[in-house]
Amino acid sequence: MKLSKRKIELMLVDIAIIICVYYMTALVGILRLHSIVLNGELNLIRLTALVIMLMTGRILCGVYRNVWRYANIETYLTIMVSDFISNLILMLIGRVWFAVNLGIGVHMIVAMAILLVTLLSRYCYQLLYAYRCKNADKTIEGNSINQIYKAEVAIVGAGNVGATLADEFFRNPRSRYVPVCFIDTDPEKIGQTVNGVPIYSEDDSTANLLKRMKVQEIIIALPDLTVERKQRLYERYRRTGCSVKIYDYPSGTEEKSTAKRTLRDFRIEDLLFRDPIEVENPETKAFYAGKTVLVTGGGGSIGSELCRQIAALQPKKLVILDIYENNAYDVQQELIRKYGDKLNLEVIIASVRDVERLEHIFRDLRPEIVFHAAAHKHVPLMEHSGVEALKNNVLGTYNVAEMSEKYGVEKFLLISTDKAVNPTNVMGASKRLCEMVIQCRENSKTEFTAVRFGNVLGSNGSVIPLFKRQIEAGGPVTLTDKRIIRYFMTIPEAVQLVMVTCAMAHNGELFVLDMGKPVKILDLAENMIRLSGFTPYKDIDIVEIGLRPGEKLYEELLMKTEELDKTSNDMIFIERDKGLPREEVERKLDLVRQAIETEEQSAVLEVIRKTVPTYHDPAEINGKADQARETAAANE
Repeated sequence: MKLSKRKIELMLVDIAIIICVYYMTALVGILRLHSIVLNGELNLIRLTALVIMLMTGRILCGVYRNVWRYANIETYLTIMVSDFISNLILMLIGRVWFAVNLGIGVHMIVAMAILLVTLLSRYCYQLLYAYRCKNADKTIEGNSINQIYKAEVAIVGAGNVGATLADEFFRNPRSRYVPVCFIDTDPEKIGQTVNGVPIYSEDDSTANLLKRMKVQEIIIALPDLTVERKQRLYERYRRTGCSVKIYDYPSGTEEKSTAKRTLRDFRIEDLLFRDPIEVENPETKAFYAGKTVLVTGGGGSIGSELCRQIAALQPKKLVILDIYENNAYDVQQELIRKYGDKLNLEVIIASVRDVERLEHIFRDLRPEIVFHAAAHKHVPLMEHSGVEALKNNVLGTYNVAEMSEKYGVEKFLLISTDKAVNPTNVMGASKRLCEMVIQCRENSKTEFTAVRFGNVLGSNGSVIPLFKRQIEAGGPVTLTDKRIIRYFMTIPEAVQLVMVTCAMAHNGELFVLDMGKPVKILDLAENMIRLSGFTPYKDIDIVEIGLRPGEKLYEELLMKTEELDKTSNDMIFIERDKGLPREEVERKLDLVRQAIETEEQSAVLEVIRKTVPTYHDPAEINGKADQARETAAANE
């Protein structure tokens, strides 16, 4: 243990307490004088033994590693356990060495008196420190006195979580928060106080109360909040005009029993999504353990998360294949930092278009599971670079599927998209062709499957990072159309479901994920502006710029129960769409290759119309969707 000046001072105080209590117990006449001789050699030996034993026990138990100004019940228990063990050992020693024997009765009284005075001194120190911090409004730095800005806050939740947070604010002299009230719904708490802070009821008069008390910030400090309740609380308290924060566990926290809550701003994830799902199970873990797994596009948004989650399941080998070396390198370094030599990791820079390179990779590595995430996915860009979409998405998928079949891959999973449903753009149509390539192999020894889902939060090129950049630049936030509706899912949630799907999948199946409720992009933009501390249309404007080429107003609903079959997982469904015969798909691919050779965008659109029967002009789809919504609104 490194001894600081404060620790040495605290140890000296404890030694002084032991000595003073030892003699005071005799002086007040509580003990028999023949047990504690005020003068003499035996008295000195017993006292020295008591000091050495108690101080040694406290040092070994970590009593002096604690910061006593922030002490809690566990901290006090540490010193109690330490003294109990030390006194017990000293009593046993006294049985064989009379010089240190105080007698059981006397020893117990001395020990309890020392412990009581020690704990009382610690508690008084805490009270004094808390009182000083609560009333301090200045701090001395160097030779100057600087005024600390203190924000008056209301804490929603007067339970253990809220009380702990308020206690932290009072004890920390550098805290910029001063709790002035608690808000709670428990009628038994209303009218009471916590640390001298009054508790008020959450009702219709709350807004006026907060205004009257000049509250500047509101902190939500409630345990086990569902996403739905977070949304309700945020909406309720943001209307007061105060800044709203939350005292919660960091995102991605798995073991909350050992995690520490932190004070943070609300994030868009808190307001947009459902509660985190639990999809891990022993069967899924066992499926990946000890196997060689290849992830194409392993440096991308979905691919990198696949690599993170696969690495945690103890694969025999994880292979990251990507054409973009910077992305692949970043993921590689992240996994090396986390797992070191425990993970057998290989990164390969290669293109899924290069058949000879793929042949070499599959022949040497013999992967047992393949996740195919490599793809061009930007809708507007692919409208102008359709040839590249066909080369990379369609023929790339075909190449990886062929190698998987040739070299005996156990399972192959394609990452698809909801844009493949009645596609209105080149990217979506190319993905529908990819699905056909997979579905036609239902009789292969390799089990081919595909998973279709919607937008993922934070993926490269998604709307949320764009909105963040625009807000940071002072606006305006640009929407292609205020009527646009999209489905969203977090990347970890989507990947967890993908991995479960791969473990349960059988040949030729096309899976659909439950994406939850659709989100209006306009609502998303307004919430993101508010979360950044601004007022929509006042501080930062929202501007329509018109639909991009190939863009839909409303994505097709994924959850059409009459076209889906249930699985053992409530969030994973099987599309009843059956694959085409392999020969027919091969003929479609021949037409695709001919279109690619022309290098003409017009040829791309022509071949898509021929090979993807569900492809539609975006104006046609958007017009029908508007009519359907107008009819539904009129009938309500």
